[in-house]
Amino acid sequence: MSSVEEARPRILVITGLSGAGRSTASNAVEDLGWFVIDNLPPTLIDRVTELAFAPGSSVTRLAVVADVRGREFFSALVDTVRDLRRSEADVRVLFLEADEEALVRRFEETRRRHPADTDGGVLSGIRAEREQLTELRGLADLIVDTSDLNVHELRDKVLAAVDDPGASQLRVSVVSFGFKHGTPRDADLLFDVRFLPNPHWVEELRPYSGKDAPVRDYVFGQPATEPFVSALEHLLDVAVPGYVTEGKRYLTIGIGCTGGKHRSVAISDRIGRHLATSFDLPVAVVHRDLGAE
Repeated sequence: MSSVEEARPRILVITGLSGAGRSTASNAVEDLGWFVIDNLPPTLIDRVTELAFAPGSSVTRLAVVADVRGREFFSALVDTVRDLRRSEADVRVLFLEADEEALVRRFEETRRRHPADTDGGVLSGIRAEREQLTELRGLADLIVDTSDLNVHELRDKVLAAVDDPGASQLRVSVVSFGFKHGTPRDADLLFDVRFLPNPHWVEELRPYSGKDAPVRDYVFGQPATEPFVSALEHLLDVAVPGYVTEGKRYLTIGIGCTGGKHRSVAISDRIGRHLATSFDLPVAVVHRDLGAE
């Protein structure tokens, strides 16, 4: 692939039937670093695209979620897609659908009104929307039937659709948190560092966080810290390749202390650095509760 081709801006239009999984699809590409805009009226897509890819912008990949919530604007989407394909951008359309039984069940579970329903009920809305989207479906680069897909399977389909070089990589997130704010719901591995002395009770350290040198020095100056962190690093050295082998796409490691400000922050930064230098994988460190105290 030439450098010119690599530099082409990429646009992904995510559309399809309501309840077929557009939110899951948009979340998947957003996790890959795409700039995502939800429920954008088609008449504004050209303008947004122009601004997103203007000189000086850091945006190279734009995903637009468009559906019948745009109502009178939606009919313009077909023309907009055709116009975009005449531009220099790499444009793809991902169309999500499902059978009537699956869609009815999903709307009944959420108890939400179908956006295309005109007082005829959910099934009537589904059928009207399917008819409305017939022409757009014909423009799709990839059509995914989500009737029997779980969230993870749909994510895999979406990642394959965008054909991102990093899509098959394990993406690791190290999340510091405070137990008093609740544990991360999406954590695959959870570690409690509340057994370490708390800098909160050292008056001169209390205003600082685990990102500040005085707190880091205090935390790593405790006799138990280095043996614990070293053991955790060795554990992850074994576990992470296993997750890669199993084809897992996301690994979230939660490290918690009481408030999520001191111990967990310092240790999460250390673990993040270790993983980034040990593996050729994207690693993100997130301090969820820093500033929440």
